[in-house]
Formats: sequence, structure tokens, C-alpha cells
Amino acid sequence: MKRIVRVAGKKVPAMKERVKQFIEQNHLLQKGGRVVAGVSGGADSTALLCLLCELRDELDLQVEAVHIHHGIRGEEADRDREFTEELARRRGVLCTTVYVRAREYAAEKGISEEEAGRILRYGALRQEAERMGGARIAVGHHREDQAETILHNLFRGSGLKGLSGMAAEENGVIRPLLCVGREEILGYLAGIGQPYCADSTNETDDYTRNRIRKLLQTACSQVNPGAARHIAEAGSRMAEADAYFESRAAGILETECRRQAGGLGIKADVLSELPDILAEYVVMGMIRMQAGRAKDIASAHVEAVLGLAKKGSGKRVRLPYGMEAVREYETIRLQRAEEREDTRQDAAPGFRPDSLPRGERLGIQTASGEGEQMMTLEFSRFAYEKNQKIPENRYTKWFDYDKIKGTLLVRHRESGDYISLKGGGRKSLKSYLIDQKIPLRLRDGIPVLAEGKHILWIVGWRISEYYKVTDDTKEILQVQAHGGEKDDGGSSGSDPGRGSGAQDR
Repeated sequence: MKRIVRVAGKKVPAMKERVKQFIEQNHLLQKGGRVVAGVSGGADSTALLCLLCELRDELDLQVEAVHIHHGIRGEEADRDREFTEELARRRGVLCTTVYVRAREYAAEKGISEEEAGRILRYGALRQEAERMGGARIAVGHHREDQAETILHNLFRGSGLKGLSGMAAEENGVIRPLLCVGREEILGYLAGIGQPYCADSTNETDDYTRNRIRKLLQTACSQVNPGAARHIAEAGSRMAEADAYFESRAAGILETECRRQAGGLGIKADVLSELPDILAEYVVMGMIRMQAGRAKDIASAHVEAVLGLAKKGSGKRVRLPYGMEAVREYETIRLQRAEEREDTRQDAAPGFRPDSLPRGERLGIQTASGEGEQMMTLEFSRFAYEKNQKIPENRYTKWFDYDKIKGTLLVRHRESGDYISLKGGGRKSLKSYLIDQKIPLRLRDGIPVLAEGKHILWIVGWRISEYYKVTDDTKEILQVQAHGGEKDDGGSSGSDPGRGSGAQDR
């Protein structure tokens, strides 16, 4: 593929003024401010740097560029680096190239290369921004990127906040090009005669973002040319709706929520009488007030808290961050979780692996850890090819599908549970946990995947020798653990051949 795309000169569109207006309306940059632009050499980031340089005098900006070399695409990546450094030099901008190892990081963390690159990229940009004394970080996301993000969140299952897409400014990261589309960016580059680099990985189906991009392109070509614009506009409406419910919930919390001896309380009737969506926002607001964060709170947690409104006094629900919600007579109270000897919950619904078609996924949710944080085990099934790399990730495991004959349960330990050892022996689950020096108060909170009393996997620890993949294995049952206080990468959702983590710990 030709790496440098040269464009014929055309009349420059009035994009500069639109971007400037968008920056001013959203207070993205202040006069005399500092900004670090992430520049890959592609069309979007190239246009971003050129526009910032054009606005440099008008806004009295100090502009620098950062190029991230991911160590993946060989000579092609080297050419991108050379192009970006030369572009910055010609624009009179200091350019810093940061080298990272995305592939190695992905393998270490058990995540996709796409996610690894994103984490390392933003980490490097934040370091450079701090070096500049708290500069804003500018990235080249545009209208189609916004539409792709909204679709991605929709496909994964998201609330209004996720369906709002990317914010123009968030945690010091600004997106000045969200107001324009890809064609406008290409037109701008053509107008100023500015070449850019083409990334061959954008044409593959290896990354989720690329597959969604192709879906969006199909919608634009076969359904409505304005599909991306309409999706982005819908995202703006979602953001307005999210802000509205946040505001309504804040008002209810101010009048109805009370501090009570280190916790928060609200009348169960207040929640019951609210529309479901508003009640959910109120509960999320309470959790943020009590814990100071809500990143690990899933819809299942919120629904469980709301469910207490229909239960009797004394019922409680464990939550992340060492919290619990308790029904106390007429009140639902959020507080620090109390120590209790028995933290076990009933087993999650069982399933037979032969009911899981190839290519489909099944998620089963359970509680994990002392705080009973919610963990989901995701099951998938696929053919095994000899010499295929077995995941080495603590929270992604492969099992020989054909050795599983009965119903699988995701549950906590029971009397009589055992795992198989090398050579055909077995060890009781109790003895294994004692040998591993796991505190008694934690043992009942560790989820297990079981076929009867035979434990396939002590989640986060080891798997049974009997179910391991061998040269005779024909099909794989992959199980990934998402969430929970010890999740170190099982939530990556990586493709079957891309995991990491030993079969055993």
C-alpha cells in the first residue's frame, strides 16, 4: 500500500473558522494556553496539527506534537515517524516521539493490541502534557469517529452516558474536530496541498473499531449518506438527556437523601415512586457520594439496590468499593460493608455447554471477593487447532470441551468439592485453598466453575488437570472472567487465539 497520500490542491473549505468556533463554544482552549497534539501522521491528526498551527497566533497558543511509535508495523511505522517529525519541523513545532511496545503490553495484560495501544498512547500524551505544565491534549477524533464510538457502546450495551459518545473535552483531552467529518478533513488537506500517511491496519478486520467502521460505511452508502452525522447528532441528544437526568437526580438527592452515621439513607418509597430510569440515576448518585467513584458499578448493582425497595428489613446487597446497601425498615441505606462469616450467594443458573453454538457467547454473573463485587464469566466455543497458543492470562482459560459431560455451574465452594491433579489424583478444594494460604474470610467469596463436585476452575487461580487442553483436543470451551476486584485483564474480550495466561496458577 502506498504510504504517503498526496492530494491535489483545491479551494480550502471554511473548516478553520468552524473548528475555531467549536473550540470557543466548548471552551477547549484559552488564549495563551498550551496544547499537546497527538499526531500519528494520518489524515485526521495531520489536519489537527495544521489547524492548531494556523490558530496559533490568533489564540496565542503554545503547540507541541507527540508521535507514538507502537513498535508493531515495522518499516511502515518508521515512515510514519519520519513523516510526522518532518511535518512538525516545517510547521515550527517541537515533536517528541515516544516508543512503546503495544504487542508485549497486550500479552502481559491479557488485552487486545488495540486496547494496549490506546492505554499506552494516552499515557505517553499525559506525561508530555504534564511536562509542559498541564497542557491540554488534543486528539483528531471527528464526526465519523463519534458515530463509531456510539455504535460500539450500543453494541456492548450502554446507558445514556455511553450512547452520548465522546465529549468535546474530558479529563484534559480535547477533540476540536468533532464538529467536522472525514470528507471535510480530506478536503481541507487537499486545499492546502498537505499529504498524509495511510495506515494499512485500518483496512483489516483485526480490530473491533475497523469492523464497526465498515458497518458505518455500508450504512452511509446503502441507507443514508448522512448516517454518521445523524448518529452523532443523536449522541448529542443522548448527552442532553443524560445531563437532564443527572440534574433531576441531584435535586432528589439534595432533598431526600440523608447522611446517617457514616452512610447515606433514602426512603424506599421515594425510589419506588420514581420512573425506573430516574431511580437508577439517584442510586448511582448515592454510590458516587458514598464511594467517591462509580467506575466499577454495573447495571446489575443498581438493579440489586433498587430491588431492596421490594424486600423486607435486614436484606442487603454487597457492592464494590467495600460497600453494601441495606434495607432498614422504610429506608435503603448505603454504608461500609459489615464483616460477616458467610458471604456466599446462591449459585448462578447452570448451563450445558452443548447448548452453546459455535461463534456465540454466554455470560453468567456471580459475586466475587469479600465485597461481593459482581463478576461475569463469559463462555465461548470454537475449534482447536494444534499448536494454537494457549492463553496465559489469569482470567482467561481454555478447557477441553469434549471432556465436559454434564451441566456447569458458576457458584461458590461446597463441601466435597475437588480438583484433579497430574497423574490422576485429586485434592479437595478446601485443602487447596489452605495450601495457597488464602484467608478463611476470603475463601467463600472465590467463584468456582464446577461440573458436579469436580471443579474445572477456581477463578483467578488454577484449573483442574483433567479438563486441560491436550494434543487430542478438538474443541475449546473458553471462559473469560470480567469484573471483580482482582480482574487483571480477563475483560479484554480478545479473540480466541489471542489470549494470554498459563493454564495453571
